[in-house]
Amino acid sequence: MNVKKMTDLPLEGQRVLIREDLNVPIKHGRVSSDARLRAALPTIQAAAKAGAKVMLMSHLGRPTEGEPAEEFSLAPVAEHLGELLGRSVPLIKAYLGETAGETLDLANGDVVLLENVRFNSGEKKDDEQLAKQYAALCDIFVMDAFGTAHRAQASTHGVARFAPSACAGPLLAQELDALEKALAHPARPMAAIVGGSKVSTKLDVLTALADKCDQLIVGGGIANTFIAAAGYNVGKSLHEADLVGQAKALMEKVSIPLPTDVVVATEFSESAKAVVKPVDQVADNEMILDIGPDTAAHLASMLKDAGTILWNGPVGVFEIDQFGKGTQVIAQAIADSAGFSIAGGGDTLAAIDKYAIADRVSYISTGGGAFLEYVEGKQLPAVAALEAAAKRG
Repeated sequence: MNVKKMTDLPLEGQRVLIREDLNVPIKHGRVSSDARLRAALPTIQAAAKAGAKVMLMSHLGRPTEGEPAEEFSLAPVAEHLGELLGRSVPLIKAYLGETAGETLDLANGDVVLLENVRFNSGEKKDDEQLAKQYAALCDIFVMDAFGTAHRAQASTHGVARFAPSACAGPLLAQELDALEKALAHPARPMAAIVGGSKVSTKLDVLTALADKCDQLIVGGGIANTFIAAAGYNVGKSLHEADLVGQAKALMEKVSIPLPTDVVVATEFSESAKAVVKPVDQVADNEMILDIGPDTAAHLASMLKDAGTILWNGPVGVFEIDQFGKGTQVIAQAIADSAGFSIAGGGDTLAAIDKYAIADRVSYISTGGGAFLEYVEGKQLPAVAALEAAAKRG
């Protein structure tokens, strides 16, 4: 990516506006999971240490735009960030318009958090006037929120058009470097694992990866559609009969190893009895909820030899333990692999946490939708804006 990087710019005395993804769950007025905050810490600390006047901005939840609501305030985030940084992080509510100069009179090394950008009318529509107001706050705009890079909004895209200087933060730069390593210059053989409930939601991802990888492993409801395409009965399993044709076309394009055995049940519940069966013996009243042990072992062996692994989605209903063994074996195989591995997507991160392999995955993406759109080959608006800013000088 031809973009400026924050790490290459002199920051001392500069007003630095950093767009982070601090959209974390809040329960009873407290941050209940701070993974995204911790991911942003190195960027914040580096800017403050360099002597910048640091202003952080983020969205939180889905408030009605233009109508500030206490339940969507970033106040709990400011408090938690302060605890993580060991310093006060004031929340600034009035940062637009004539009062902005008074409320943002910062000293070098100060860190403040601006209130939820989605309280501002025009944020989601990438309003030009709002973007110009954001840009007027800073000397340098830093886009560090990969998870929102696929959205053309005022705080992610528009501000980069009008800021005196716009660059990529360390977290965004790392994300783009990891994705480029996995997709543009993968070490071979390359294996991709795509799980999920429906082929229709991942069809673009599957099609894009079919051109890039050597082995395309499918799991979850997606795998059931491919099993049906191979002529096997899938019983009551979640699948999309209308996409069997696309599944067949993909199987002709790239190697897609199908399960030889599966784990089935007659009901979808935590108390359901799990039964292992050959894939050609699924009954009409059964649903496939995981890959079987033979399939898991075969796929694990394949992943062991992979030079690059891209993982998006579990291969079974891993939230229920009796249907999670396949995903557990896959997760462990990725952890044990000497190849470069990158994982992304909410369910994938939940599986990584459940099986405690985070420190053994080469790179864990912070973005869900942005991760998938990058894999699909789509241009991310926020990255495009940074590239345009770099050309302006």
